[in-house]
Parts: sequence; C-alpha cells; structure tokens
Amino acid sequence: MVPMTVPTPDADGHTVSPDPGALVVDRRSGKVGVVMGHVGPYVQLRPPCGGREWDVPPEDVRTPTPTEELSAKVVVANRRWGR
Repeated sequence: MVPMTVPTPDADGHTVSPDPGALVVDRRSGKVGVVMGHVGPYVQLRPPCGGREWDVPPEDVRTPTPTEELSAKVVVANRRWGR
C-alpha cells in the first residue's frame, strides 16, 4: 500500500485525502464506496456492504453529501438486520 500523496478537492473545493475506512464517492459513476487503500496512483474503493473493489484516480474521489452518507449507512444497517 502506498499512501495517497495527491490531495483532491471535493465538490466544495475542499481538499480530500481519504484514509482507509473513509466513505467517499466516485465522481465518474456516482457510486459510494469505502476506501480500502491506495495502490500506485489509484484509490481502491469497495461498496459499503462488501463486494468487488474498483480503482479510482484520486482526482475523481470526493466526500459524500450528508444525504449520500446517510443512504449508504442505511443500506449497511438494513443488510445487517436482514432487510
């Protein structure tokens, strides 16, 4: 794993340098993902409920809006309770 050295701006222009475990959005697809790590020039994301990882260039990662974050957390909670 290589730490991400290129900070990226979010939708508001704030700098984002996500650590593993952070919830972020892939700007290209709009998908919310959990940062699993950094390999080479890419940020590796995984869906909040698990699944296959995908690579995203750091400039295409942004912080989620409060609505996106809450929605992802609800999906995880519903899965936990079998809904």
